[in-house]
Amino acid sequence: MTWWNRMFGGQDDPDRVDYYSEGHTLLDQGKFHEALTSLRLALKESPGDPVILQQIAIAYTRIGMTEEAAKTYRHVLQKDPQAAGAHYGLAFIHLRAGEDVEAVRHLEAFLSTPPGGADAHRHIEHARSTLSRLRGEDPQFEHE
Repeated sequence: MTWWNRMFGGQDDPDRVDYYSEGHTLLDQGKFHEALTSLRLALKESPGDPVILQQIAIAYTRIGMTEEAAKTYRHVLQKDPQAAGAHYGLAFIHLRAGEDVEAVRHLEAFLSTPPGGADAHRHIEHARSTLSRLRGEDPQFEHE
């Protein structure tokens, strides 16, 4: 089967590094700078990939480069205005900056097309709860 994959474009190189998976694993381990390096290499292999770009934005956020993260999320939204992950990330960047109107806008966009998958429920509930607090619907929340 190896010769078939090589002949017809399949990837069967056992030495090939999956930079995206490596970057994702490093993010999970809290190795944000290393993850950023791997994710940039993955992006080099798949230029403009919105999934990779969103992971890069997460890495930027975690190392405190919020301007770069916001710029990266906006780049994703230019390509795909419905990109839920980019809306979610931008919402919380705006929230931390005290830009509640923008945070609400992105939370609403995230919730209008919520993602699926294993972690989705946790993020959806977090977005709903945050949006409720920002709208003053949660009496326990005192916004500063």
